[in-house]
Amino acid sequence: MAGEYHEPYELLPDEAIEFHRMIKSVIEELEAVDWYNQRAAVTKDPALKAIVEHNRDEEIEHACMGLEWLRRNFANWDENLRTYLFTEAPITEIEEAETGGAAAGEGAEPESGTDSSLGIKSLK
Repeated sequence: MAGEYHEPYELLPDEAIEFHRMIKSVIEELEAVDWYNQRAAVTKDPALKAIVEHNRDEEIEHACMGLEWLRRNFANWDENLRTYLFTEAPITEIEEAETGGAAAGEGAEPESGTDSSLGIKSLK
């Protein structure tokens, strides 16, 4: 068990262990989706293809259940899923639109282009 963790298991609070458990579960479900999808793409037998596609779709359901658990239990997951899922805008432009034209935590570009702050705001 210790090999799965980056920090000493005995020091991790229950919340971190449960979080890890769900992350690993979602990863495993997504891997299964990929494996079934590859099998469906190459099989010549229509009945076998239908079964494998059914299995793939079940794994998608399981992955979504895991993501929903993460959303319900971790505010940052909730915030990001609400920002990016079920939208129509180009995915890479959503954050910019949400933050008024700048990535989260950054200010707008200086008009002269001579600001040397690297986007770091004053600590004053």
